[in-house]
Amino acid sequence: MFNKGIFNKIVMDKFDDKDEQQLFEDLEEEMQVNDKRRVKINDAGQVEAAAAAQEKAPVKSPEVVKLETELGALKTRCAAAETKLSEVQKRFEEAKKGLERETVEMRERLKKSLGQQAGEKQANFLSSLLPVLDNLNRAIEASENDASFEHLLEGVKGTARSFEQALASVGVEAVESVGAEFNPEMHEAVEVVETGPENDGRITAEFTRGYKFGDRLLRPARVQVGKG
Repeated sequence: MFNKGIFNKIVMDKFDDKDEQQLFEDLEEEMQVNDKRRVKINDAGQVEAAAAAQEKAPVKSPEVVKLETELGALKTRCAAAETKLSEVQKRFEEAKKGLERETVEMRERLKKSLGQQAGEKQANFLSSLLPVLDNLNRAIEASENDASFEHLLEGVKGTARSFEQALASVGVEAVESVGAEFNPEMHEAVEVVETGPENDGRITAEFTRGYKFGDRLLRPARVQVGKG
């Protein structure tokens, strides 16, 4: 850059002793020297500014560096734990779906098995009733050939015995009544009669037989109870 002040000074100092060509050469050399000085001054200012910036920058203490390192390691462990938790959750969901599917399949198999068992029991019970029907038909045929009361009674008794056997084959039992102590859970008192002290509270007659299926009462026995 051309500096007018420098130019005037050089001209005034050297004009008298040198010619014009030499004068301009000296002037150009002086300007280059001045430019180099300015560059050096500028570079020195930048270096000083950089040094000042470094001096102003805070220096981390060993404790801070240690904490930052531990924090970074903790973040890494947390990220790994989250990834592992996600994988565990995924496996849990898959196991849950598998268990639900197996439960549904097991329920269906159990339902089918119980249905088959119930069907078999029903078929067995119906099969046990067929002899009852056979005996009843034989009693009817016998009464048609021989109308005597004895033959008719014998046929009816045989039919009743066959039916009781069919009930017993599926677990149906008759409720004990005549001669037993009156039990309001098993018996229904229809009539009360005067008796001796030995029959007080005992069943003296049965009007309708009661039946039970295991521990379940199908119907109570309708009875007569003695009162001493």
